[in-house]
Amino acid sequence: MSNLAVLAPEYGGSGAAGEPVQHTLLAKALARRGYAVSMITADYGQPDGAVWHGVKTFKAFDRGAGLPLLRFVHPRWTGLWAALKRADADVYYVSCAGGIVGQVALFCQRQGKRLIFRIASDSDCAPDTLLIPQCYWRDSRLYEYGLRRASAVLTQSVRQQQLLARNYGVSSSIAGMLVEPANSYADSAGRDIDALWVSNIRSVKRADVLLDVAERLPDISFHMVGGPVSGELQRFETTRARARSTPNMTFHGAVPYCEAFMLYGRARVFVNTSDVEGFPNTYLQAWASGTPVVAFFDPDNLIAREGLGVVVKTRHEMETAIRMLVHDASAWNAARARCLAYIEREYSEATVLEPYLLLLDRADGR
Repeated sequence: MSNLAVLAPEYGGSGAAGEPVQHTLLAKALARRGYAVSMITADYGQPDGAVWHGVKTFKAFDRGAGLPLLRFVHPRWTGLWAALKRADADVYYVSCAGGIVGQVALFCQRQGKRLIFRIASDSDCAPDTLLIPQCYWRDSRLYEYGLRRASAVLTQSVRQQQLLARNYGVSSSIAGMLVEPANSYADSAGRDIDALWVSNIRSVKRADVLLDVAERLPDISFHMVGGPVSGELQRFETTRARARSTPNMTFHGAVPYCEAFMLYGRARVFVNTSDVEGFPNTYLQAWASGTPVVAFFDPDNLIAREGLGVVVKTRHEMETAIRMLVHDASAWNAARARCLAYIEREYSEATVLEPYLLLLDRADGR
Protein backbone atom coordinates (compact mmCIF):
# COMPACT_ATOMS: atom_id res chain seq x y z
CA MET A 1 0.00 0.00 0.00
CA SER A 2 3.05 2.27 0.32
CA ASN A 3 4.20 1.63 -3.25
CA LEU A 4 3.21 5.05 -4.56
CA ALA A 5 6.10 6.65 -2.66
CA VAL A 6 8.49 4.66 -4.90
CA LEU A 7 6.51 4.69 -8.15
CA ALA A 8 5.72 8.42 -8.20
CA PRO A 9 8.47 10.82 -7.04
CA GLU A 10 5.96 13.53 -6.17
CA TYR A 11 4.51 11.23 -3.50
CA GLY A 12 7.89 10.00 -2.26
CA GLY A 13 8.21 11.94 0.98
CA SER A 14 7.44 8.91 3.18
CA GLY A 15 10.78 7.29 2.44
CA ALA A 16 9.17 3.93 1.63
CA ALA A 17 11.61 1.15 0.83
CA GLY A 18 11.82 -2.64 1.17
CA GLU A 19 8.92 -4.43 -0.49
CA PRO A 20 7.46 -1.27 -2.10
CA VAL A 21 10.73 -1.09 -4.06
CA GLN A 22 10.37 -4.68 -5.27
CA HIS A 23 6.69 -4.23 -6.13
CA THR A 24 7.49 -1.12 -8.14
CA LEU A 25 10.48 -2.55 -10.00
CA LEU A 26 8.48 -5.68 -10.85
CA ALA A 27 5.45 -3.68 -12.03
CA LYS A 28 7.57 -1.43 -14.24
CA ALA A 29 9.48 -4.38 -15.71
CA LEU A 30 6.27 -6.26 -16.58
CA ALA A 31 4.74 -3.12 -18.09
CA ARG A 32 7.81 -2.74 -20.34
CA ARG A 33 7.14 -6.25 -21.61
CA GLY A 34 3.60 -5.41 -22.62
CA TYR A 35 1.64 -6.73 -19.65
CA ALA A 36 -1.32 -4.66 -18.44
CA VAL A 37 -0.14 -3.90 -14.90
CA SER A 38 -2.16 -2.28 -12.12
CA MET A 39 -1.15 -1.43 -8.57
CA ILE A 40 -3.31 -0.94 -5.48
CA THR A 41 -2.07 1.88 -3.25
CA ALA A 42 -3.22 3.88 -0.27
CA ASP A 43 -5.05 7.14 -0.96
CA TYR A 44 -2.56 10.01 -0.83
CA GLY A 45 -4.81 12.39 -2.76
CA GLN A 46 -3.70 11.12 -6.18
CA PRO A 47 -6.27 10.66 -8.97
CA ASP A 48 -7.75 7.17 -9.11
CA GLY A 49 -6.55 5.40 -12.24
CA ALA A 50 -3.43 7.59 -12.63
CA VAL A 51 -0.60 5.99 -14.60
CA TRP A 52 3.14 6.18 -13.92
CA HIS A 53 5.74 4.29 -16.00
CA GLY A 54 2.98 2.29 -17.67
CA VAL A 55 1.53 1.14 -14.33
CA LYS A 56 -2.10 2.05 -13.61
CA THR A 57 -2.86 2.78 -9.98
CA PHE A 58 -6.06 2.36 -7.97
CA LYS A 59 -6.39 3.85 -4.51
CA ALA A 60 -7.95 1.75 -1.76
CA PHE A 61 -8.36 3.99 1.30
CA ASP A 62 -6.94 6.89 3.26
CA ARG A 63 -4.89 5.41 6.11
CA GLY A 64 -6.27 8.01 8.52
CA ALA A 65 -9.93 7.49 7.66
CA GLY A 66 -12.47 5.60 9.71
CA LEU A 67 -13.13 4.91 13.38
CA PRO A 68 -10.76 2.83 15.54
CA LEU A 69 -11.60 -0.91 15.46
CA LEU A 70 -14.35 -0.37 12.88
CA ARG A 71 -11.98 0.92 10.19
CA PHE A 72 -10.46 -2.54 9.81
CA VAL A 73 -13.67 -3.43 7.98
CA HIS A 74 -14.55 0.01 6.60
CA PRO A 75 -12.95 1.75 4.87
CA ARG A 76 -9.92 -0.56 4.79
CA TRP A 77 -11.30 -3.96 3.81
CA THR A 78 -14.14 -2.54 1.74
CA GLY A 79 -11.81 -0.05 0.08
CA LEU A 80 -9.26 -2.75 -0.72
CA TRP A 81 -11.84 -5.02 -2.33
CA ALA A 82 -13.33 -2.15 -4.31
CA ALA A 83 -9.88 -1.28 -5.68
CA LEU A 84 -9.13 -4.94 -6.47
CA LYS A 85 -12.39 -5.13 -8.40
CA ARG A 86 -11.63 -1.96 -10.38
CA ALA A 87 -8.23 -3.37 -11.30
CA ASP A 88 -9.98 -6.48 -12.73
CA ALA A 89 -6.73 -8.42 -13.08
CA ASP A 90 -6.31 -12.09 -13.97
CA VAL A 91 -3.51 -12.52 -11.42
CA TYR A 92 -3.04 -10.67 -8.11
CA TYR A 93 0.36 -10.41 -6.42
CA VAL A 94 1.00 -9.77 -2.73
CA SER A 95 4.09 -9.98 -0.53
CA CYS A 96 4.80 -9.63 3.21
CA ALA A 97 2.99 -11.48 5.97
CA GLY A 98 -0.16 -9.71 7.12
CA GLY A 99 -3.92 -9.75 7.08
CA ILE A 100 -4.00 -8.38 3.54
CA VAL A 101 -2.82 -11.76 2.22
CA GLY A 102 -6.01 -13.40 3.46
CA GLN A 103 -8.17 -10.51 2.31
CA VAL A 104 -6.84 -10.74 -1.23
CA ALA A 105 -7.08 -14.55 -1.17
CA LEU A 106 -10.76 -14.33 -0.25
CA PHE A 107 -11.34 -11.86 -3.07
CA CYS A 108 -9.56 -14.11 -5.58
CA GLN A 109 -11.59 -17.13 -4.49
CA ARG A 110 -14.86 -15.27 -4.94
CA GLN A 111 -13.86 -13.81 -8.29
CA GLY A 112 -12.14 -16.89 -9.73
CA LYS A 113 -8.74 -15.17 -9.90
CA ARG A 114 -5.22 -16.39 -9.17
CA LEU A 115 -3.06 -15.20 -6.27
CA ILE A 116 0.74 -15.19 -6.21
CA PHE A 117 2.28 -14.57 -2.79
CA ARG A 118 5.96 -13.89 -2.18
CA ILE A 119 7.77 -14.23 1.13
CA ALA A 120 9.51 -10.97 2.08
CA SER A 121 11.43 -12.03 5.20
CA ASP A 122 12.51 -15.13 7.08
CA SER A 123 10.07 -13.95 9.76
CA ASP A 124 7.17 -14.65 7.35
CA CYS A 125 7.95 -18.36 7.47
CA ALA A 126 6.89 -19.34 11.01
CA PRO A 127 3.92 -18.44 13.24
CA ASP A 128 6.12 -17.45 16.18
CA THR A 129 8.33 -15.04 14.22
CA LEU A 130 5.68 -13.09 12.28
CA LEU A 131 6.17 -9.34 12.52
CA ILE A 132 2.50 -8.93 13.38
CA PRO A 133 1.56 -7.52 16.82
CA GLN A 134 0.10 -10.26 19.03
CA CYS A 135 -2.99 -8.13 19.64
CA TYR A 136 -3.78 -8.44 15.94
CA TRP A 137 -4.50 -12.18 16.08
CA ARG A 138 -6.97 -11.74 13.23
CA ASP A 139 -4.11 -10.67 10.92
CA SER A 140 -2.13 -13.82 11.75
CA ARG A 141 -5.15 -15.99 11.00
CA LEU A 142 -5.88 -14.16 7.78
CA TYR A 143 -2.25 -14.48 6.75
CA GLU A 144 -2.21 -18.24 7.26
CA TYR A 145 -5.52 -18.54 5.41
CA GLY A 146 -4.15 -16.66 2.40
CA LEU A 147 -0.79 -18.43 2.45
CA ARG A 148 -2.44 -21.83 2.21
CA ARG A 149 -4.75 -20.75 -0.62
CA ALA A 150 -2.32 -18.93 -2.88
CA SER A 151 -2.03 -20.36 -6.38
CA ALA A 152 1.74 -20.07 -6.07
CA VAL A 153 4.16 -19.08 -3.32
CA LEU A 154 7.59 -17.60 -4.05
CA THR A 155 10.52 -17.32 -1.66
CA GLN A 156 13.80 -15.40 -1.69
CA SER A 157 16.10 -18.17 -0.51
CA VAL A 158 16.54 -21.89 0.13
CA ARG A 159 16.31 -21.21 3.86
CA GLN A 160 12.87 -19.64 3.42
CA GLN A 161 11.73 -22.61 1.35
CA GLN A 162 12.76 -24.97 4.13
CA LEU A 163 11.18 -22.89 6.90
CA LEU A 164 7.91 -22.54 4.99
CA ALA A 165 7.67 -26.27 4.33
CA ARG A 166 8.55 -27.13 7.93
CA ASN A 167 6.25 -24.64 9.67
CA TYR A 168 3.27 -24.39 7.31
CA GLY A 169 3.59 -27.41 5.03
CA VAL A 170 3.57 -25.07 2.04
CA SER A 171 5.74 -25.72 -1.02
CA SER A 172 7.32 -22.82 -2.89
CA SER A 173 9.66 -21.77 -5.65
CA ILE A 174 12.60 -19.39 -5.41
CA ALA A 175 12.32 -16.10 -7.28
CA GLY A 176 15.10 -13.53 -7.41
CA MET A 177 14.75 -9.84 -6.72
CA LEU A 178 15.00 -6.98 -9.14
CA VAL A 179 17.65 -4.31 -8.73
CA GLU A 180 17.69 -0.85 -10.20
CA PRO A 181 20.83 0.06 -12.20
CA ALA A 182 23.30 2.02 -10.09
CA ASN A 183 23.75 5.74 -10.55
CA SER A 184 27.47 5.61 -9.70
CA TYR A 185 30.38 3.17 -9.86
CA ALA A 186 32.93 5.56 -8.34
CA ASP A 187 36.17 4.23 -6.92
CA SER A 188 37.06 4.72 -3.28
CA ALA A 189 38.55 8.16 -3.82
CA GLY A 190 35.30 9.33 -5.40
CA ARG A 191 33.17 8.39 -2.38
CA ASP A 192 32.50 10.69 0.55
CA ILE A 193 30.58 8.38 2.93
CA ASP A 194 32.57 5.73 4.79
CA ALA A 195 29.68 3.65 6.13
CA LEU A 196 25.98 3.81 5.16
CA TRP A 197 23.00 2.29 7.04
CA VAL A 198 19.49 2.31 5.50
CA SER A 199 16.41 0.80 7.13
CA ASN A 200 13.20 1.56 8.96
CA ILE A 201 13.98 2.25 12.59
CA ARG A 202 12.38 -0.62 14.47
CA SER A 203 13.60 -3.04 17.10
CA VAL A 204 14.64 -5.89 14.78
CA LYS A 205 16.82 -3.55 12.69
CA ARG A 206 19.09 -2.77 15.68
CA ALA A 207 20.03 0.83 14.94
CA ASP A 208 21.56 0.90 18.42
CA VAL A 209 24.30 -1.45 17.24
CA LEU A 210 25.33 0.99 14.51
CA LEU A 211 25.44 3.82 17.03
CA ASP A 212 27.66 1.77 19.33
CA VAL A 213 30.00 0.95 16.45
CA ALA A 214 30.13 4.58 15.29
CA GLU A 215 31.12 5.75 18.76
CA ARG A 216 34.04 3.30 18.73
CA LEU A 217 35.22 4.39 15.26
CA PRO A 218 35.42 8.19 15.56
CA ASP A 219 37.63 8.55 12.48
CA ILE A 220 35.00 6.97 10.19
CA SER A 221 31.98 8.86 8.84
CA PHE A 222 28.60 7.14 9.24
CA HIS A 223 25.30 8.03 7.58
CA MET A 224 21.98 6.70 8.89
CA VAL A 225 18.80 6.73 6.79
CA GLY A 226 15.49 5.61 8.26
CA GLY A 227 12.06 6.71 9.36
CA PRO A 228 9.69 5.65 12.13
CA VAL A 229 7.22 2.79 11.99
CA SER A 230 3.88 2.54 13.74
CA GLY A 231 4.23 1.38 17.32
CA GLU A 232 7.91 2.27 17.62
CA LEU A 233 7.88 6.07 17.53
CA GLN A 234 9.75 6.36 20.83
CA ARG A 235 12.54 4.16 19.46
CA PHE A 236 12.84 6.51 16.49
CA GLU A 237 13.04 9.58 18.72
CA THR A 238 15.67 7.98 20.95
CA THR A 239 17.71 6.87 17.95
CA ARG A 240 17.52 10.27 16.29
CA ALA A 241 18.61 12.08 19.47
CA ARG A 242 21.55 9.77 20.02
CA ALA A 243 22.61 9.90 16.36
CA ARG A 244 22.58 13.68 16.32
CA SER A 245 24.81 13.76 19.40
CA THR A 246 27.37 11.46 17.75
CA PRO A 247 29.96 13.68 16.00
CA ASN A 248 30.79 11.28 13.14
CA MET A 249 27.15 10.38 12.43
CA THR A 250 24.92 12.11 9.86
CA PHE A 251 21.25 11.35 10.53
CA HIS A 252 19.00 11.74 7.46
CA GLY A 253 15.73 10.38 8.86
CA ALA A 254 13.16 9.29 6.30
CA VAL A 255 14.05 10.36 2.78
CA PRO A 256 12.39 9.62 -0.59
CA TYR A 257 13.49 6.40 -2.25
CA CYS A 258 15.19 8.17 -5.14
CA GLU A 259 17.33 10.22 -2.74
CA ALA A 260 18.27 7.23 -0.60
CA PHE A 261 19.25 5.32 -3.75
CA MET A 262 21.80 8.01 -4.62
CA LEU A 263 23.65 7.43 -1.35
CA TYR A 264 24.78 3.88 -2.17
CA GLY A 265 27.17 5.11 -4.84
CA ARG A 266 28.72 7.54 -2.36
CA ALA A 267 29.41 4.91 0.31
CA ARG A 268 32.51 2.77 0.74
CA VAL A 269 30.69 0.24 2.93
CA PHE A 270 27.05 -0.64 3.51
CA VAL A 271 26.28 -1.82 7.06
CA ASN A 272 23.32 -3.98 8.09
CA THR A 273 22.70 -4.63 11.80
CA SER A 274 19.36 -6.49 11.60
CA ASP A 275 18.47 -9.52 13.67
CA VAL A 276 15.90 -10.68 11.09
CA GLU A 277 15.84 -10.23 7.31
CA GLY A 278 14.69 -11.91 4.14
CA PHE A 279 16.86 -10.87 1.22
CA PRO A 280 17.41 -7.14 1.74
CA ASN A 281 16.90 -4.79 -1.20
CA THR A 282 19.65 -2.74 0.38
CA TYR A 283 22.21 -5.48 -0.30
CA LEU A 284 21.36 -5.50 -3.99
CA GLN A 285 21.41 -1.71 -4.21
CA ALA A 286 24.79 -1.65 -2.50
CA TRP A 287 26.34 -4.38 -4.66
CA ALA A 288 24.98 -2.78 -7.83
CA SER A 289 26.95 0.34 -6.85
CA GLY A 290 30.08 -1.66 -6.10
CA THR A 291 29.64 -1.20 -2.35
CA PRO A 292 30.54 -4.22 -0.15
CA VAL A 293 28.28 -5.18 2.74
CA VAL A 294 29.22 -5.73 6.39
CA ALA A 295 26.45 -7.58 8.20
CA PHE A 296 25.37 -10.18 10.74
CA PHE A 297 22.78 -11.57 8.32
CA ASP A 298 23.96 -13.51 5.27
CA PRO A 299 21.16 -15.01 3.11
CA ASP A 300 22.11 -18.54 2.02
CA ASN A 301 25.76 -17.78 2.90
CA LEU A 302 25.93 -15.49 -0.13
CA ILE A 303 28.17 -12.71 1.19
CA ALA A 304 30.76 -15.17 2.48
CA ARG A 305 30.60 -17.46 -0.55
CA GLU A 306 30.89 -14.72 -3.19
CA GLY A 307 33.12 -12.33 -1.23
CA LEU A 308 30.57 -9.50 -1.37
CA GLY A 309 31.69 -7.98 1.91
CA VAL A 310 32.25 -9.38 5.39
CA VAL A 311 29.92 -11.45 7.58
CA VAL A 312 30.38 -10.78 11.30
CA LYS A 313 29.08 -12.22 14.56
CA THR A 314 29.87 -9.50 17.09
CA ARG A 315 30.05 -5.73 17.29
CA HIS A 316 33.81 -5.93 17.64
CA GLU A 317 34.04 -7.96 14.42
CA MET A 318 31.80 -5.38 12.73
CA GLU A 319 34.12 -2.56 13.81
CA THR A 320 37.14 -4.46 12.50
CA ALA A 321 35.50 -5.23 9.16
CA ILE A 322 34.35 -1.64 8.58
CA ARG A 323 37.78 -0.26 9.48
CA MET A 324 39.50 -2.72 7.17
CA LEU A 325 37.31 -2.01 4.13
CA VAL A 326 37.43 1.75 4.62
CA HIS A 327 41.22 1.93 5.03
CA ASP A 328 42.53 -1.00 2.96
CA ALA A 329 42.24 0.15 -0.65
CA SER A 330 43.36 -3.19 -2.08
CA ALA A 331 40.76 -5.18 -0.13
CA TRP A 332 38.02 -2.67 -0.94
CA ASN A 333 38.79 -2.61 -4.68
CA ALA A 334 38.73 -6.41 -4.83
CA ALA A 335 35.38 -6.54 -3.00
CA ARG A 336 33.98 -3.78 -5.23
CA ALA A 337 34.91 -5.76 -8.35
CA ARG A 338 33.26 -8.91 -7.00
CA CYS A 339 30.05 -7.02 -6.15
CA LEU A 340 29.72 -5.53 -9.63
CA ALA A 341 30.52 -8.84 -11.34
CA TYR A 342 28.00 -10.73 -9.20
CA ILE A 343 25.15 -8.33 -9.99
CA GLU A 344 25.94 -8.42 -13.70
CA ARG A 345 26.06 -12.22 -13.69
CA GLU A 346 23.07 -13.06 -11.51
CA TYR A 347 20.67 -10.13 -11.59
CA SER A 348 19.87 -9.26 -15.16
CA GLU A 349 16.23 -8.32 -15.50
CA ALA A 350 15.52 -11.24 -17.82
CA THR A 351 16.96 -13.77 -15.36
CA VAL A 352 15.04 -12.44 -12.36
CA LEU A 353 11.74 -12.16 -14.23
CA GLU A 354 11.78 -15.73 -15.51
CA PRO A 355 9.81 -17.38 -12.64
CA TYR A 356 7.28 -14.53 -12.62
CA LEU A 357 6.72 -14.75 -16.38
CA LEU A 358 6.32 -18.51 -16.13
CA LEU A 359 3.52 -18.12 -13.59
CA LEU A 360 1.83 -15.37 -15.60
CA ASP A 361 2.00 -17.39 -18.79
CA ARG A 362 0.40 -20.33 -17.02
CA ALA A 363 -2.42 -18.05 -15.91
CA ASP A 364 -2.93 -17.00 -19.55
CA GLY A 365 -2.89 -20.64 -20.67
CA ARG A 366 0.23 -20.14 -22.79
